[in-house]
Amino acid sequence: MREILSIITWAFVIPSLLYIIFLRKKNPERKYKFPPGRRGWPLIGDSLQWYKAVAGSYPPEFVYQQVNRFGKIFSCSLFGRWVVVSADPNFNRFIMQNEGKLFESSYPKSFRDLVGKNGVITLQGDRQRKLHGIASNIMRLDKLKFHFLDDIQLVILQTLKFHDNQIIFLQDVCRKIAINLMVNQLLGVSTESEIIEMAQLFSDFADGCLSIPINLPGCTYHTAMKARENIIRKIKKTIEKHRGSRSKAGNGNGVLGRILNEENLGDEEVADFIINLLFAGNETTAKTMLFAVYFLSHCPSALQQLLDEQDKLRKNPMGNEFLTWEDYKNMSFTQCVIDETLRIGGIAIWLMRVAKEDVIYQEYMIPKGRAVIPFLSAVHLDENLYKGALNFDPWRWMDPQYQEKRNWRSSQFYSPFGGGGRFCPGAELARLQIALFLHYFLTTYRWTQLKEDKLSFFPSARLVNGFQIGLMRRESHFENGASECN
Repeated sequence: MREILSIITWAFVIPSLLYIIFLRKKNPERKYKFPPGRRGWPLIGDSLQWYKAVAGSYPPEFVYQQVNRFGKIFSCSLFGRWVVVSADPNFNRFIMQNEGKLFESSYPKSFRDLVGKNGVITLQGDRQRKLHGIASNIMRLDKLKFHFLDDIQLVILQTLKFHDNQIIFLQDVCRKIAINLMVNQLLGVSTESEIIEMAQLFSDFADGCLSIPINLPGCTYHTAMKARENIIRKIKKTIEKHRGSRSKAGNGNGVLGRILNEENLGDEEVADFIINLLFAGNETTAKTMLFAVYFLSHCPSALQQLLDEQDKLRKNPMGNEFLTWEDYKNMSFTQCVIDETLRIGGIAIWLMRVAKEDVIYQEYMIPKGRAVIPFLSAVHLDENLYKGALNFDPWRWMDPQYQEKRNWRSSQFYSPFGGGGRFCPGAELARLQIALFLHYFLTTYRWTQLKEDKLSFFPSARLVNGFQIGLMRRESHFENGASECN
């Protein structure tokens, strides 16, 4: 009997072993594992905890809780999808560098509809690379000083006209400045009435980008789609006007004029291209302007040092002589303030990508079609990478140990403008706009914060109360304040 049992056992064991060996040879990826994690509540998953974190001023809170349990690459259930989240700077860079190869971007329907089928933000493959290359060429650093520098200052000075003791919501003002700048530079629009009209249309457009796609009157999505139609109509009118005056080509119409002169694109492609640049440029510029003033308001020593630097660049007490490119290049501490603002209050706190095929990274295998989220803010606010990570400390960027991290074009530790094939082509332009805004705002006004405020990053980056302040014209240097930042 014992021999019979032994024969039966081996009859099952040997085939089983051979089957396992065969499978491993045929499917070597079986040795890899899916990133660890938890499912959370049925259907809801971890969506509520995720929302609570990103809607507050400390977006990576939920991510860090999971990192402590599962590691820097983990999985969770968000909004009905099983996703992979990364707080690993190397994996984040791997994802961005493999855009279009192993991963592709993913956006909600409302966003795709509004930016258009020809939008450089949502396009994939060769067409995306072509349009991204056009945008990068137009906004090259060497072109900024010739095509943008004076126009930026003119628009800022026209917009920053307030009287003593005027109360403003700086969030609205920064949004208006950013829209005015983009409309002026992209479309060549300069009359105040046209800028005001475009600003309102674009405000309605931007509000609908993350809305529920219900196309009925009264719904945000419907209003945004109507705004898109009107913006497209105005862009096409500008195209016709430009083509009707070919003899004056290059003398107007901003970036649009240069695209029509230098690139071979259809009218629909041009219109969607301009709308994409309007959207991308407005969000980064407006919110970074706002957050910089907010952080400086709570850090008197940084504000004073920035004022000292900017006062040296003032051409005269009236401030009516434009700054030069050399002046801009001498704003070293201003650049530190911008870098620190982007680190703490960056607009792109996380990205959404989808695996185009089964992706193997280290010991993990991410199946084709799985959503992957590089959580950039979790790297920017990592205490192991940045001492006092939650503190606004622009002086950190003057420390030699941070110089390698500071290279926002290539560093895996600091990527406020994304990376890879979708690196923001307007990064240099945005930084120029922010620096010039800080110069004119700080050297013209002083302010008092009238209501407590805090950061929120959902549905987009903002200050929840709009940063209400009282303005006074500044006739002399700011009084010395406390030496420590809050």
